[in-house]
Amino acid sequence: MQKKSGMFACLVLVACFSQSALATNGYSPTGFGTLNKGMVGAGVALPQDAMTAATNPAGMGLVGHRTDFGAALFSPSKRGYTADPFTDPAFAGMEPISPGDYISENDLFLVPHFGWNRQLSETSTLGVSIGGNGGMNTEYDQAVFGNFPPNNATAPTGVNLEQLFAGVTYAFEVNKGQWLGVMPIFAIQKFEATGLEPFDNPFLTETPGKVTNNGSELSTGFGIRFGWLGQINDDLTLGVSYQSRLYMSEFDDYAGLFAEQGDFDIPSTWVVGAAYKVQPTVTLVVDFQRINYGEIKSLSNPNDNPSLKLGADDGLGFGWEDMDIIKLGVQWEFDERLTLRAGYSHATKLFKGTQALFNILAPATIRDHVSLGSSYQHGKQSALNLAFTLALNEEVAGSSPFTGSQTGSVEMEQWELEIGWSHRF
Repeated sequence: MQKKSGMFACLVLVACFSQSALATNGYSPTGFGTLNKGMVGAGVALPQDAMTAATNPAGMGLVGHRTDFGAALFSPSKRGYTADPFTDPAFAGMEPISPGDYISENDLFLVPHFGWNRQLSETSTLGVSIGGNGGMNTEYDQAVFGNFPPNNATAPTGVNLEQLFAGVTYAFEVNKGQWLGVMPIFAIQKFEATGLEPFDNPFLTETPGKVTNNGSELSTGFGIRFGWLGQINDDLTLGVSYQSRLYMSEFDDYAGLFAEQGDFDIPSTWVVGAAYKVQPTVTLVVDFQRINYGEIKSLSNPNDNPSLKLGADDGLGFGWEDMDIIKLGVQWEFDERLTLRAGYSHATKLFKGTQALFNILAPATIRDHVSLGSSYQHGKQSALNLAFTLALNEEVAGSSPFTGSQTGSVEMEQWELEIGWSHRF
């Protein structure tokens, strides 16, 4: 049994890293695991499965000995950029970006996950959680920046960022109903950019030749997540979790694209929340999350200053700001076999309209999500889990000094269907 479990975990590990998707809160997933996603990621105070560690490691102390695995079919059904023509007919055909709608290809992805937890004693547990994430994935058939001098852009234009996270969690009870958890995290990410030749020159980058079309490159790094879970009384549970910045090795082949000579760390995040039983079978959940994109210069540096260069310490970035997210969820234990879930989340705007230029490559505009989920108990130990999430269309319009008086907009909408299986030992 242990050999089969280990083999399955390895297969999931490989599958996670071989797929890519465009996640929805910036490039962070709405949640982790099928049960959590059924409430659009709310649940720092409501541990339910072995993927709980990715939200709150302390919660692993209450989920028992179990295995959870599954996969999401993810579709960014519309993501792209609209370039407007110049309003003055005298300048028609001179737009830096050819007017038109640019719609990205690659609109269906498979994203697996795997979690395992074992009860060491009545007051301690050990677990493993593995999950994949793609953060920025676009592929435009056209040479999007073809009108930028020196007009040498090739097709396709786009970027691809894939990430894999693996963590080992130890949770322990410090006082009755008070749990702490810690999860060291190992991360791998892979990146590739194509079609950015107009930016690959000494006027726009510190390191020509390290901007685009250099193939896929790997980066590895580490971080840690801490969590606390407190059962205040029979009805109320509180939770707090913090994940450190994940310090990653640099993308040397793209040192001329990302700020700080190819640095692309993963930002820290924290979340606080509560779960309250309004009835014995109905639980309301609320979380507040902040993702600190502002601490990563490659993401947060503005791209509306033509005097700055790519790859420099203060080089051009995506103009992303810290994101605040409020998540609301409800869980209803309909009967002994069926549990129903629903959720809604709202986030602050990730970037301003003046930052739309580079966000053609990563139109992470989504702010609102709704979700539905369910679990059907099969026997006493196993359950089939489902979750569906809809990311509502959001558009950000504006202009950039690089494009003069030309305006445009980026937009995206998405859906995700996830199926999972849980088994308690």
